[in-house]
Parts: sequence; C-alpha cells; structure tokens
Amino acid sequence: MHKKFIVLALAAVVLAGCDTLGESLGLGAGVGAAGAMLVGGDPVTGAVVGVGAAYACDQGVICQ
Repeated sequence: MHKKFIVLALAAVVLAGCDTLGESLGLGAGVGAAGAMLVGGDPVTGAVVGVGAAYACDQGVICQ
C-alpha cells in the first residue's frame, strides 16, 4: 500500500507540470509504466492507464 501511495503522489506531481497534451500523455505513460513495475504489475498496462489518466486530467475531467 505504501508503494501505491508513492506512485500516485509522483504521478500527480509530474502531471501537474505539463504544458501540452503531448507532454501529459508522454509523462503519463512513463509514470504509469514505472508505477506498475514498482508494484509488480505489467508496465504496458500501467502505461495505458497512465495515458488515460493524463488525457482525462488534461481535458479537465479529473483535474482542475
């Protein structure tokens, strides 16, 4: 559980600094893949989830 909290906090901090959609998607994929590896998951699935979350954040669905 402690690892998951760190991964989510890192994702929030990294994605908050993005200026463009491309930056958000790239960093979302990277953070998602790295986070999945940290908790023993599949990095490809983590990247897909990261891209989805970054897109939703950029569009104002879950951020702002």
